[in-house]
Amino acid sequence: MAAAPGLSSPLGATLRDGGVNFSLYAKDATRVELCLFDSATAAEPAQVLVLEGERHRTYHYWHCFVPGLAAGQVYGYRIHGPWDPAQGLRFDPSNLLLDPYGLAMAIPPGYRRDPQQPSAVAMRSVVVDPNAYDWEGDQPLRRPSRDTVIYELHVRGFTADPSSGVAPDKAGTYAGLIEKIPYLQALGITAVELLPVFQFDPLDAPAGLPNYWGYQPISFFVPHHGYSHRADPMGPLDDFRDLVKALHRAGLEVILDVVFNHTAEGGADGPTFCYRGIANGDYYLLANDRSQYADYTGCFNTLNANHPVVRRLIRHSLRYWVEHMHVDGFRFDLASVLSRDEQGEPSPLPPILWDIDTDPVLAGTKLIAEAWDAAGLYQVGSFVADNWQEWNGRFRDDVRHFLKGDGGMVPKVTQRLMGSPDIYGYENRAPEASVNFITCHDGFTLADLVAYNGKHNGANGENNNDGSDDNASWNCGVEGPTVDPDVLALRLRQRRNFLALLLLSSGTPMLGMGDEIGRTQQGNNNAYCQDNALSWMDWGLVDAETDLRRFVAQLIAYRMRRDVVIDHDESTLNQLLKQAQVVWHGVELNHPDWSDASRSFALTFTSVGGRFRLHLMANAWWQPLTFAVPEPGDGYGPWQCWIDTALPSPQDCLAWDAEAPFAASRCDLVSRSIQVLRTERTV
Repeated sequence: MAAAPGLSSPLGATLRDGGVNFSLYAKDATRVELCLFDSATAAEPAQVLVLEGERHRTYHYWHCFVPGLAAGQVYGYRIHGPWDPAQGLRFDPSNLLLDPYGLAMAIPPGYRRDPQQPSAVAMRSVVVDPNAYDWEGDQPLRRPSRDTVIYELHVRGFTADPSSGVAPDKAGTYAGLIEKIPYLQALGITAVELLPVFQFDPLDAPAGLPNYWGYQPISFFVPHHGYSHRADPMGPLDDFRDLVKALHRAGLEVILDVVFNHTAEGGADGPTFCYRGIANGDYYLLANDRSQYADYTGCFNTLNANHPVVRRLIRHSLRYWVEHMHVDGFRFDLASVLSRDEQGEPSPLPPILWDIDTDPVLAGTKLIAEAWDAAGLYQVGSFVADNWQEWNGRFRDDVRHFLKGDGGMVPKVTQRLMGSPDIYGYENRAPEASVNFITCHDGFTLADLVAYNGKHNGANGENNNDGSDDNASWNCGVEGPTVDPDVLALRLRQRRNFLALLLLSSGTPMLGMGDEIGRTQQGNNNAYCQDNALSWMDWGLVDAETDLRRFVAQLIAYRMRRDVVIDHDESTLNQLLKQAQVVWHGVELNHPDWSDASRSFALTFTSVGGRFRLHLMANAWWQPLTFAVPEPGDGYGPWQCWIDTALPSPQDCLAWDAEAPFAASRCDLVSRSIQVLRTERTV
């Protein structure tokens, strides 16, 4: 089979009339071989096409057109060039390499994580027709952030446990998640944030353990094979698109947790799957010793995100997931890495972030930054670009410290409740710039946050040295499981307190998988390598924790009321807070206590437009406190009890229109509890 010269654009494998055009960027290569396989499992290529420099090369691009090929064709590259690690050159034609722009992959049964990837065991790319799917009119939902509630989940972990009731062949897959959409709808969340679904290396973990979370990407285009219930290379594409379509039909957006800061190729002694064997010094930030890699990620390498070639790769990947996979948004892992230049220094105008921010295809797509990296660059409140939201790590930390009972936290936690204007109150930041969360995949679950003072990561095989030691957790008097009714009652009250502050605060709230039903990881705060019941959703808790689940659903229903969610497209956070009326109190009216000794506060909040008024009282002290209660005000009805985290269900959170009159001038709050009164305008 002869190869015509073909075209240098577009990159990747593109179906054209009568065949496939291949294009690859490989600047310093001296020879490129296109290897064509008869099947996904064939040990060796059926044909090797040599791309000649003059005929098949334009500048740094190697290309050809092969007639007679179609979707499903399995292929890979062998690339010749200098082996000179001291100069950052790592060409080795014994490795079969993936196409950086490949849209599907075939993984042979013998794959292993070795430095060498010969043809028999190497992953291969597969030609895809991205338009060969019936979306049945589906489009990204484009739900405004102001009425978004995010639920972070792990595709496999959500249904892998037998308690899910999902058939074994679909448990832990995209198809299994589809079966649980009614549960998500009933909870009231509006978006799922999926832990990484880019194809990742499950073997990139300590010996004998898997990489469960998925933060070790191999491809930026291919959906992960391990989450498909089909064995063929096209299965993951169709399964993922089926999931997106089903979620959209249920009114739920899809946000992907994406990893553009490093790859699974690891450090200098890691395997060569793709990038380092094609253009090592372009794809990665190299150390001063160019045989080594700069590591700002904690994963032994760092993508050179602001190199023009890598910028294009990232932008094309995001466009692909929006245009062809219909996702609604992205959460960028260690996003501050993307602001580093080729010397590793933070850039005031990082090109890749502005590329993403201004890309017309991505306009309207949710962009969420984890605004820090593993090398100490912390940009919460200062992340560069206009249209990004940020995981607010300070919200998590300050709320945890306040409810733990630490001193000096009242001034901070009240800022978090208002949308963090001390962080996001500068010009043009939207009220939803802050993505508020108490827990996420990384750290304690909510149940563990109130049950453990320290981490218990022995199962990870690192002598409990992994994971953070700074958790701001409190076990409520007993470390771990207990049958003490007083401790259990306090833990439940604390969980309600956390959820109330999360879902009543301005910003965009995010819940962690299973926090609404008390999912535990037995004190493990770094379960990245635990693909077992420790990390999986225990669906037996759904019936056992109906009261807490009801509490969460009621608070979410409140957030979605149209008199709460104000249409404020043009309002900044500061402008919105000026329109609302907020009066701060302590235990006495109009006398807030901002001192280090204070563990309590109260506020009276009048909604924009004045339709309703709330009075919130929070006691994080270890003794009961009595709070003065203001008059409802002219034109408002009597106070109604709405939330009391110290009461059993359903009194802990009543329906908004429930009749629960409160006429006293003072209110007794038990230790470590929150109460909220409500009233509505009558004239």
